Amino acid sequence: MSRIETHNLVKEWGKVRAVDGVSFHVAKGTLTVLLGPSGCGKSTILRMIAGLEEVTTGQITIGGQDITYKDAAKRGVSMVFQSYALFPHLNVRENILFGLKVRGVPTAERRKRLNGVAKMVGLEGLLLRKPANLSGGQRQRVALARSIVSQQPVCLMDEPLSNLDAKLRNEMRDEIRALQQKLGLTMIYVTHDQIEAMTMADQVVLLQSGRIEQIGAPHELYEHPETAFAAHFIGSPPMNLIRLDLVEDRTALSAAGGQIAVPQGSRGWSVGVRPEKIKLSERGLTARVGAIDFLGAETIIRLVYGEQTLLAKINGRAKIAPGDQLTVSWSPDAAHLFNEKGIREGG
Repeated sequence: MSRIETHNLVKEWGKVRAVDGVSFHVAKGTLTVLLGPSGCGKSTILRMIAGLEEVTTGQITIGGQDITYKDAAKRGVSMVFQSYALFPHLNVRENILFGLKVRGVPTAERRKRLNGVAKMVGLEGLLLRKPANLSGGQRQRVALARSIVSQQPVCLMDEPLSNLDAKLRNEMRDEIRALQQKLGLTMIYVTHDQIEAMTMADQVVLLQSGRIEQIGAPHELYEHPETAFAAHFIGSPPMNLIRLDLVEDRTALSAAGGQIAVPQGSRGWSVGVRPEKIKLSERGLTARVGAIDFLGAETIIRLVYGEQTLLAKINGRAKIAPGDQLTVSWSPDAAHLFNEKGIREGG
């Protein structure tokens, strides 16, 4: 069994609490993404699971066994780092097999595993090259092959694609997901890129300031964000958060998206609407076009409404210009209401 569980995981450095009571589980054979901005604690959590960082309090189990303070080499996990961590003086073949050689795996078994993994990740013709003679994508394949060849049931990845260009990131993203599913690996993948999370994950654990904001499948975080942070972090472009206390014309707001029930005297409440849900209409909020981003198949319109900026996403090319006045609206079921603490109201 390779199910992973963390229970009230805490990591402190002096008076700084980098990870604050984090609990989640990863089902066997699935891919969970730890997602969040820089400094949210996601890499620290991964390193604690790997045994590379000491746990302050809390518990980590793999397959039901407590490994919180177990030696890293005995946890049954492999890890792929952001920096690749390849030995520059060893060729591809030697880098892939280094861990097996250290553990005393017989030569015949090492050769068998190498042949299989090299074919799997497309490195058959590069086994004699040194890392300096490889592209970024090829180096990442070597790091991935080194992890796979260990045949550990759990694979941990710490921002493995951040050093690659956009095209290579897309290709490697698909390859990693396909390999994870083919091999049945239980994988935890750390990234700050919400596109990686949305396209790869079975489960996303969204973090902010060392705490969990929301856990769920990618579509759940997108369609039903539990907090204003989740609403704004997930999605490209992000969800609009319209501050209700900055809206002067409540009649126009009601025309745009229906009646919004907010307690009297409340400040800091906001209504969230995805850019693709905002439509040009005859009744609703009137705003000025600030900028237009034409992306080919779609256009992002930046609207200035009082002190706020709204984003609208429409198909094709918009026949408008900066400075134009537009009236926009959305259906009532497209709106999400968040209170002054940024918590979603109403189910």
